Amino acid sequence: MEPRSTEQLIASLSQGLAPVRPLWPPARRALLWLVAVALVVGALLLRFADLPAWAGRYSEWRMAIEAAATLLTGITAVVAAFHLSLPDRSSLWRYAPLPPLALWIATSGLGCLQFGVGLGPPGARVGESTHCFTFIIGVSVPLTVLLFAVLRRARPLDPLPVALTAALGVAALAAFVLQFFHHFDVTAIDLLTHLAAVLSVVGLASAARRVLA
Repeated sequence: MEPRSTEQLIASLSQGLAPVRPLWPPARRALLWLVAVALVVGALLLRFADLPAWAGRYSEWRMAIEAAATLLTGITAVVAAFHLSLPDRSSLWRYAPLPPLALWIATSGLGCLQFGVGLGPPGARVGESTHCFTFIIGVSVPLTVLLFAVLRRARPLDPLPVALTAALGVAALAAFVLQFFHHFDVTAIDLLTHLAAVLSVVGLASAARRVLA
């Protein structure tokens, strides 16, 4: 049997292979996912949220910055997850959500200072905080499933940073949606509960990161 040339070997290996459709740029894929989520969430907010009351609460500069930082954390983390899912993108994308995350935590912490070292006003303490935790988890889980389903198409070589960044994104988006139903300023227990919920979502996503590989 005569040895085959390199060209013949390549031809035999590639015979019958279907062309692979390249993925869209990560920024475009992230934008489409965010727009789809915004349409669904926006419709639900129009139906169930008291938008005038929300606008009144967040007309104050600190709360407006807090809301903007929360939303920006979610958007930045989702965009970063799409970039991190590709092997030719910089790993520095994992740090992109940190500045708005720090601003989110800082502005929330300033809100806690109005209560001093207390837990907050009567009727807005532990009982409400449990609802906050449940809300963030309940919204984050389906969003994580939807985001993982899209990110999985890239088959990331290192799924852990993709999973962690994606989870931070959906948890921040869930926390932003929560603000439409949060009828009082953040207390110390609220802040700790929100952070616990975000960390729980990140932990669950980390455990499920192999789904992306």
